[in-house]
This record gives sequence, C-alpha cells and structure tokens, in this order.
Amino acid sequence: MNIGIMVFSKTGNTLSVAEKLRDTLFEKGHKVTLEQVTASNGVEMDPKKVVLSNSPSTQGYDMLVFAAPVYGFGLAAVMKAYLQGVPSLEGKLLAGFVTQAFPFPGMGGKQAISGMEKLVKAKGGTLSATGVVNWMFAGKRKALIAETVETIAAICQ
Repeated sequence: MNIGIMVFSKTGNTLSVAEKLRDTLFEKGHKVTLEQVTASNGVEMDPKKVVLSNSPSTQGYDMLVFAAPVYGFGLAAVMKAYLQGVPSLEGKLLAGFVTQAFPFPGMGGKQAISGMEKLVKAKGGTLSATGVVNWMFAGKRKALIAETVETIAAICQ
C-alpha cells in the first residue's frame, strides 16, 4: 500500500509520532512518504489567515494520515487550512492523530479530532482510525504513541 503521512508539527512532538508511524508501516512492507505541511505564519490561529508554504499533494496515495498538534483546545489552524484546500478525499483510506500538552483528551484532543473529522467529511472522506497523544507524562505518552501507531497500522492490512 502507498501511504502518505501529512504532518504539521511546530515543536517536533507531532513529527516524532509521525516518524514512528512511518517506520512501523515501512516495516510492515508499505511504501510510506512523510510530508510536512508548513506555513510562513505557523502560529496563526485563524485558518483563513494561514499562509501555507508547503502544501503536499494528496494524490497518488492509497491511504492518507493527517497529523497535527492541538492549539487552543482545537485542531491547529495550519492543518485546518491544509485540509480545507485539499481536493476530494472520497474513496481513500484515511486516519488522523493529534498531539497535545494537556494530560486528558477532553482538554482539546477530542475537539481537535472532531474538527479533523468534520474537515475530512467535507471532502467526502471518513477517518477510519484516530489517536490522541497527551505529552505531559512520559510513561503515559509512550503508551499512547504505541496505541496510536498500532491503531492506525491495523487498518492498512
């Protein structure tokens, strides 16, 4: 399977999880490309004001994974802007995950995943697997990373 992981990461935390996912999927025999979504104003909170400097194509992949941090108890505006700009996602296998500083998913993680699901649905797609990685406690973080990677890897058999 040809898999594209589209990741926005400001601090490197989300990117590190995406890299673990990439490595796991590669070990399972998939072709995996990790693409970074970037913006010249990456801390902008209004997706309408985000200026994307790298907006990777979603074409040519059998599966797409979207990954971003939680900003202001919701999905990062850079990922919102990116997802609003992608063409139809109809017929693609899709997954997504977010990383957050707070220790509980109800402190932005669930809201960010919900926001991602709505944006994907507006493009004709459905997220088949999701994950929320809380960054505050190292032990819990490692378990959540492993769970997220395993959940997403399981859908691309």
